[in-house]
Amino acid sequence: MLLVFLCLDVWSLNLYAGLPDTIDKIRGSIVAVGSVYPNKQVAGRKPKATYSGTGFVIGNGRQVITNYHVIAGRKLDVDKNEVLAVFSGRGKKAKARRVKVIRTDVDHDLALLEFDGPALPAMELAGTKWLREGQDVAFTGFPIGMVLGVYPITHKGIIASITPIVIPAQSSKQLTAAQIKRLRSPLQVYQLDAIAYPGNSGSPVYEVNSGRVLGVVNSVFVKGTKESVLERPSGISYAIPVKYVHHLLKGL
Repeated sequence: MLLVFLCLDVWSLNLYAGLPDTIDKIRGSIVAVGSVYPNKQVAGRKPKATYSGTGFVIGNGRQVITNYHVIAGRKLDVDKNEVLAVFSGRGKKAKARRVKVIRTDVDHDLALLEFDGPALPAMELAGTKWLREGQDVAFTGFPIGMVLGVYPITHKGIIASITPIVIPAQSSKQLTAAQIKRLRSPLQVYQLDAIAYPGNSGSPVYEVNSGRVLGVVNSVFVKGTKESVLERPSGISYAIPVKYVHHLLKGL
């Protein structure tokens, strides 16, 4: 029995020994998603930049995946030239890059953005095969947005379950026939045994050792009020399987 316990302990150490290297590998691919005023002078007390979620770079290094709800319903101040943007880098050195929306998948809460200029390191997408319950995963993002600034934070956990969930519509006008049908046959997503916060929406869920993207964090189970999630996080989060990112890229 002693030998068994020893082997399990060594296996566990080997598994997580690769996570720091993986974080170093993918850190430059993680971006904050929000908006920015290009002009230095902003009327009133409005911040020059706001963050609403997380995204990650894929493909040609200029494409970004995030949640649809991160960009949906944003009322940009067009009179002051406020634009949708992603932010790369760390802290005060973070750089804003204006983005345009290329394609969205409302039913699976995904959006594809693209920016101009120099490319960023791109993350590799895993295949479309379902993960096994109990598999170790990690995700990196910006859990509390403007409070912490542009400093990506990593959490690790496991795939706790494959469970049904219904992606809510942003408004009754966006309620599609597919969503109405899904009320009877909900979308299957990953339930994660890991702590996430609202700003983690759009964070990539990836393999601990390789960094390949397995899914996209899209919601957090909230106990009580939304305000209580910061003080008393539930430790239960949900992620959209990466196969729907593949579908989005193919225009399906």
